[in-house]
Amino acid sequence: MILQRLSIVNYKNIAEATLDLSPKINCFIGHNGAGKTNVLDAVYFLSFCHSAYSTQDSLVIRHDDEFFMLEGRYLDGQEELMVTCGMKRGAKKHFKRNKKEYKRLSEHIGLIPIVLVSPADTLLVEGSSDERRRLMDQVIAQLDHSYIDALNRYNKALQQRNAMLKAEEEPDAELLGLWEEQMASEGERIFAKRQQFVGELAPLLQHFYEVIAEGHERVTLSYTSHCQRGPLLDVIRRDRMKDRAVGYSLHGIHRDDLEMLLDGHAMRREGSQGQLKTFVIALKLAQFEFLKRSRAQATPLLLLDDIFDKLDARRVEQIVRLVAGEQFGQIFITDTNRDHMDQILSHGDFDYKLFHVDDGKVSAN
Repeated sequence: MILQRLSIVNYKNIAEATLDLSPKINCFIGHNGAGKTNVLDAVYFLSFCHSAYSTQDSLVIRHDDEFFMLEGRYLDGQEELMVTCGMKRGAKKHFKRNKKEYKRLSEHIGLIPIVLVSPADTLLVEGSSDERRRLMDQVIAQLDHSYIDALNRYNKALQQRNAMLKAEEEPDAELLGLWEEQMASEGERIFAKRQQFVGELAPLLQHFYEVIAEGHERVTLSYTSHCQRGPLLDVIRRDRMKDRAVGYSLHGIHRDDLEMLLDGHAMRREGSQGQLKTFVIALKLAQFEFLKRSRAQATPLLLLDDIFDKLDARRVEQIVRLVAGEQFGQIFITDTNRDHMDQILSHGDFDYKLFHVDDGKVSAN
């Protein structure tokens, strides 16, 4: 998958930009706050139907403007694809594929596979388990729309069960049991897909980490779930009285987590800033490789947003060698340091474009 042309109107601090892009490497140089990340976020929006950084769609509309619009022209093998998105303040967004509007945005997820690596990814290690479950869900959903449906049904049952648990009156045992049965059936389906995903992802993570760290450290990734304790319905019902006391569900796949270890110790406690950053980058490159293998010919787009900070020169060089290789397709990179860009571009004879970003204005160098 190649993004040939990107058009942006009133997106965050970018008033207007039309960019003809390289099929290999696109570098965006500028000071912090200039708008480099906003360009990558526009690319992300066209894949996931939402911003990677803003929780509400209305927040991406440029200040003092009434709408935003994005358009991406892609080449998927020999097939041309056009994706457009627009939204007015106070109205719903409209998403179109080849001028035909989607009835459900979930139908678009996975059409344009994408992997974003950003400084915020350190939350995958340092943050709550919500961040790690979100990673699993986001990747699996790009490959399997039935997974999104199962997750929605599970969350609805969980919400209904929690509402009954926290109610003042004693809940109807039969109705509570029905919601538990739906949680268990959908939860075990989700568990199976997450378990398969982590099983394939873990060795890829180890490979990329060892390449970047040159074999000096070893990392492991494992999946923990209440489903591993036996039939999920039994696990949920076992502590129903305790759940009633606290007013919410203590067991289920909404408590799943990923265990991340560095040389046998918890990465979040033992890892240095450089090791943590290396782990996150390796994890995202593993995600890229997983999507690439699972999607046959549809190589994901790779977005690298200001990833070189807090890494020593040797690790930067190893990452550069990796992403400049043939296994990666089209890449978008932002950095404040032109030296990093020059280092990347010196590693091969490939097509590239450099863009300068200044106060929301994007120009080709």
